[in-house]
Amino acid sequence: MLSNHEQQTEALLAGLIEVERYVGVAGWDQPARLFALVPTTALLEAEPALADQLTVTGPDALSSIEQDGFHPGTDLMTALSQICWPPTVAGCALSTERSFLPAGAEQDIPANPELAAEFVAQHPQRQDLRVVAGAVRATDGAILTHCVARVATNPDDLLVGADMVPALTQAVAWTLQDNEGNS
Repeated sequence: MLSNHEQQTEALLAGLIEVERYVGVAGWDQPARLFALVPTTALLEAEPALADQLTVTGPDALSSIEQDGFHPGTDLMTALSQICWPPTVAGCALSTERSFLPAGAEQDIPANPELAAEFVAQHPQRQDLRVVAGAVRATDGAILTHCVARVATNPDDLLVGADMVPALTQAVAWTLQDNEGNS
């Protein structure tokens, strides 16, 4: 039998996979997208007409609601630091894309951020990755995090890991904490 944290982590992971599939339908080169994760049962109580549109259901299931007003600009971490979810939101998920280079290419990256971005974008060994990082409030007050990711060159494989992008999952988790002064 799964522990409460394991059940909640499984629900979070199912929600992140749903978000990644939803975002993936629009292809690559998308801006960061933010989603509230709410208990599906609560969503259906509030909006019964949505029942036919939901792909993930069940007593512990989470449904995602995209936050259309989220426009982080160039500083994603600062944008996340301005968010504080109400208690009615069980969790949240953030989809973002990043480009990575192999370790040997890092030494050639220019120090200037604009030149570095151009260098990475034009590098022949660049790997594009879509990451969906998420966090959920556990029933005992803990905040559980997880990630899923897809590499553009290998779109059939979905990578899964709790510690895949620690800084991003920590920033997403922070939005669920009771942070005074956050709005």
